[in-house]
Amino acid sequence: MARAVLWDLDGTLVDSAEFHWLSWRDTMAAEGVTLTHQQFLETFGQKNDRILPGWLGPDANADRIRRVGEAKEAEYRRLAGTHGLTPLPGAAAWVRRLHSQGWRQAIASSAPRENVGVMLRAIALDGMFEAIVSADDVTRGKPDPQVFLAAAIRLGLPADRCVVVEDAAVGVEAARGAGMKCVGVNRTMVLAADLAVSSLEDLPGDAFDRLVESRWVTNPGPPD
Repeated sequence: MARAVLWDLDGTLVDSAEFHWLSWRDTMAAEGVTLTHQQFLETFGQKNDRILPGWLGPDANADRIRRVGEAKEAEYRRLAGTHGLTPLPGAAAWVRRLHSQGWRQAIASSAPRENVGVMLRAIALDGMFEAIVSADDVTRGKPDPQVFLAAAIRLGLPADRCVVVEDAAVGVEAARGAGMKCVGVNRTMVLAADLAVSSLEDLPGDAFDRLVESRWVTNPGPPD
């Protein structure tokens, strides 16, 4: 039976956090809101309509939230287009390796679809994925599992034949909610994923095979 890997994009395939930080910081400053880097980090990986009400305050209406979100994403795309993007260590190699082995692959991201296209073209991986699910395609963002379930449906596979790769705690939670095994890749914290690594270069060669076949002992996560 076919198998699939569902990739988060920001922070997993591409290290775009700095451009997101700068674009959020400057966009919020234009709205009269001083944003701290810690506030940014606490919301990274979430949809804009989940983030902005907390930053703009309870009086922000839907039009303002949409306008500010669109301004931020336009600035992000400008920065990415001007300065370029680079795949994270091991990312491109794993995507190409899985493609050559017949795995189906999809992007399942909280980013707008236009951003996804920009990033994949920038890192020359835009032909490797059979499906893309973005923030534009779902009504509920991570930690809700909707984005991963939608990706699995587009690939025509059940959840237990899919492995998620994520860099954020909300993404790992979403993968668990979808009933999928998860690789958590993060350089600064140990994620409560089935397999947690600091870099995709650290993944064993049979990691995805073992996860999808349930031959990996579930990682209970970091101790309390």
